[in-house]
Amino acid sequence: MPGPDRELAGIVRGIIDDVRARGEAALLEYSERFDGVRPRSIRVDAEEVREAYRVVPERTVEALRLAHRRIRDFAMRQRDCLRELHYRDSEAALELGLRLLPVESCGCYVPAGRYPLPSSALMSVTTAKAAGVKRVAASSPPVRGAGVHPAVLAAMDIAGADEIYCAGGAGAIAAFAYGAAGLRDGGGGGGIPRVDMIVGPGNRFVTEAKRQVSGDAGIDGLAGPSEALIIADGTANPRFIAADLLAQAEHDPDARPALVCTDRAVIDKTLDWLGRQLAGLPESPPAKKTASLSWEANGAVYLAASIDDAVELANSIAPEHIELQVATEAERVLAERLHAYGSLFAGRYAPVAFGDFVSGTNHILPTMGSARFSGGLWVGTFLRAAFHQFIPKEGFRALAAPCALLAETEGLYAHRDSVMVRLEESRA
Repeated sequence: MPGPDRELAGIVRGIIDDVRARGEAALLEYSERFDGVRPRSIRVDAEEVREAYRVVPERTVEALRLAHRRIRDFAMRQRDCLRELHYRDSEAALELGLRLLPVESCGCYVPAGRYPLPSSALMSVTTAKAAGVKRVAASSPPVRGAGVHPAVLAAMDIAGADEIYCAGGAGAIAAFAYGAAGLRDGGGGGGIPRVDMIVGPGNRFVTEAKRQVSGDAGIDGLAGPSEALIIADGTANPRFIAADLLAQAEHDPDARPALVCTDRAVIDKTLDWLGRQLAGLPESPPAKKTASLSWEANGAVYLAASIDDAVELANSIAPEHIELQVATEAERVLAERLHAYGSLFAGRYAPVAFGDFVSGTNHILPTMGSARFSGGLWVGTFLRAAFHQFIPKEGFRALAAPCALLAETEGLYAHRDSVMVRLEESRA
């Protein structure tokens, strides 16, 4: 992942310092400056949430509830597969183990650039609650003239957010990391208490802010442009491939849609379908322009000599999403051979859009090749492994001599003595 841009880093540092110094007053000013809206309050109250349910169509609310159920079910199954550990060591009569402890609080950032993203609210808040986080705060920039988008508000509430804030960009990240004092006149909502961890995607200002506050607060990762790589063979449906490439491209102009295919005829037909489908996208919201810019700047098509070469290329790129549009009998074999990706979609009826919204897996995923060493947001993101040991006298005496020797080898004589004073007394 490339290092931070110095100019960007300086701007973000200034915003962070300002929020730390002036709290909500700074957040309100940045909302007005960057979003063109000065919210009535940074803290979203219950009446605003109720109003969101009145505005959002009931069909949309039901779809959000269905998605929430599926995301929560997947997250709870993750939690169930993680086990705490406690055992008695027969060699030295020690009791060792670990506990899985959720962070006490987290902040879930939900971007609101070209599109409202209620799905991102579901993904982050639901997973944090499933992990057992006691206090889950959510924040999103103001839109539509006054506050958080109603569908995003409804999603935050359905997912179980304990606090909701109308703040965006680097300022919101700073408030999560360090807290933001409330306005003295009481018009800002009482401030934002700091959190232990910050998760969620965002633009380059959000990403840089997360980079800068990391260490003072935990973060899930640093997001880059969204990516999708489709592996296809001669059995693939070119119309499906074209639709999925455009679905990736419409995220933003920096999105990275790619196809690696073993069949030139499938490639040619895909490109023909892509042109036709692109022409049919609506002008507003700016899906057509965004997808066109993305495809022209970042779209990639590879003709692979073999499916083995396609797999090798995919593993070297380590994309955020991989689709397998290959012969049915090859899907599971190839899936086993792929080892660097954020989320895998196998089958011609498995579009990335399902993972974005309703399948239940999380869509907050590693980008920019970071899938080589990290994974998507899951309950483990919010859990800490806290070790423990119960050491009786007989267990201590069994290991005292090698412990003291290793301490002395490293020149840590006080460490050695902390063992030896106990050993001498245990022999008395």
